[in-house]
Formats: sequence, structure tokens, C-alpha cells
Amino acid sequence: MAAELVHGTCVALGNRAALLRGGSGCGKSDLALRFLALPGDGELRPALVADDQVWVEGNGDGEALASAPGTIGGMIEVRGLGIAEMPFVAEVPLVLVCDLVEADAVPRMPCDPWERTKIAGVEIMALKLSPFEASAPLKLKMALLLASEQ
Repeated sequence: MAAELVHGTCVALGNRAALLRGGSGCGKSDLALRFLALPGDGELRPALVADDQVWVEGNGDGEALASAPGTIGGMIEVRGLGIAEMPFVAEVPLVLVCDLVEADAVPRMPCDPWERTKIAGVEIMALKLSPFEASAPLKLKMALLLASEQ
């Protein structure tokens, strides 16, 4: 089983997670906070997995599992306020990678089938999102739901 420590933020919707990737200050934690504020119960309740660094481990069955490194579990950086503690999911299947980019770099339609990227030896669906659009948290939720169907 391969494992990889990835720079990014990971959020979950039920039993599926998305890894938000991008450079420092690109909006990973900001988008995660707005995603976590979306309403939802049970399987559709948004949750934090990890902020800043994410462990991704291939389980040998073609599935990648995301979790927080032990020292930062349950913590998220809130720019201007510092580090905040919050509940988090210990481990969840990673089904989507979102590369955060400027709005003009987001294609109007995703590839069919969606692009894929490899992390910890596992191919995972990938797409581009613009993190500061007002609709970005909802797009992330929709992408997580769609990714589980791809």
C-alpha cells in the first residue's frame, strides 16, 4: 500500500472526500470553511478531514483513503483569526481532487470522462474550481455527488 503526504485541504460529504489543491493563499481553507457551512444532515453533512496537509493511502483495492496527520487533526486555519478547532472525520475515501485556479482557467464543461490524477498509486477524478466564486461551495458539493457516479 502506497501512502503520500499531500499539501492541501480535504473535506468530506458523507463517505466521499475531496482534496483541495493549490498554492499558498489560493483559497483552500476559505473554500473549505464555506463548504462546511452548507446545510446538511446525515450522509449529506459536510465535514472537515484535514487542513494544510493530508495523508492519502492506497488500500490495495483501487481506493484511496484520506486522513489528517495526527498533529493537526481537527484544526483549520482561518486567515485573520488563526487556528480554529472543529470536529473532523478520521478517515474517508478520497473520490475527487479539485485544483483551485482563477475563474478564467475553469473549463466551461469537464472532460468526458473526467480527468484523473494519481495520488498514493490510485487514480482519482480531478477537476478545476475557482475558489472565490460565490457558488464554489455548492459546486464542490455537486462535484462530490457526481464524482461518486463517474
